[in-house]
Amino acid sequence: MAIPPIAGYVLPRRDEVTADRVDWQLDPSRCALLIHDMQRYFIDAYNAGEEPISTATANMVAIRDACVRAGIPVVYTMQPGDQHPSRRGILADFWGEGMTTGRDTEVIDALAPGESDIEVTKWRYSAFQRTDLRQLLARVGRDQLIVTGVYAHMGCMLSAAEAFMSDVEPFMVSDATADFSRDEHLMGLEYVAKRCGRVFTAADVLGAISVDESVAELSGV
Repeated sequence: MAIPPIAGYVLPRRDEVTADRVDWQLDPSRCALLIHDMQRYFIDAYNAGEEPISTATANMVAIRDACVRAGIPVVYTMQPGDQHPSRRGILADFWGEGMTTGRDTEVIDALAPGESDIEVTKWRYSAFQRTDLRQLLARVGRDQLIVTGVYAHMGCMLSAAEAFMSDVEPFMVSDATADFSRDEHLMGLEYVAKRCGRVFTAADVLGAISVDESVAELSGV
């Protein structure tokens, strides 16, 4: 039950998604960046260099680089390969045995984690399930989470929802996420906007971070 090939689609525009119910402001001193499941096993399902993954990846790279410059923690989730059936559990009923150890588990080159980045071993759709992500965010003093990666209506949306349920404000990035289809992508964004967070574009995120960087430069930090 490997992931079938994903047909290309145009990324949803922000104006296609319901307006946010909250007016939370992204604060570089409070946020962390989540790069969710950008492993080769998942990304191989897309046509390389085509939409939606080409733009989504480029936007993730831009956001990651801006976060590094601004001193914002970067968190990666990565599923392990060759999972024992006791760990895989009923996930296998939907997705089979999953990835094998090696190339499948590697993050794509463009987003390879740096030495100072936080890596979280992930076992279920949500980045918070069976992990210490909430504790890690508390340890670095962060209560906002920028959500990027794949797949929008699964791990990204459910991570955003569970962040909300942990009193962490999620900001899901519409054009720095990708999905199985445009309809499912829109569904994930709609849910976040209506029920648990804010939907930002990459430009929104970069604008919030660049303001902080400009202040830091002016103050000589």
